[in-house]
Amino acid sequence: MAQIEMAGVTLEVDENGFMQDTDKWTEDIAKAYAEKEGVTELTEDHMKGILYLRNYYLEYGICPMIRKLIKETGFNLSRLYELYPDGPANSACKWAGVPKPTGCV
Repeated sequence: MAQIEMAGVTLEVDENGFMQDTDKWTEDIAKAYAEKEGVTELTEDHMKGILYLRNYYLEYGICPMIRKLIKETGFNLSRLYELYPDGPANSACKWAGVPKPTGCV
């Protein structure tokens, strides 16, 4: 497994850069991931999606389907792509410190 350093922490990541140990996640790590994708500030809306994904993953052990994410956050699909440049699966889940989804987030 590969390792990267983000926000002063060494993280084990998969081949796509997704964290493998969700317990090491911090908001600073979320910010570092966002900056790598050109987002220089995490807004309240960013954090709403990130924290929803984290909490859902920690409770159920999987990421929610996109419909559930939209319903629970109140964001439509185009808003999610505005917030997370590579989309909910590739940006938001990565920023939330959860493993890459196996299905359609």
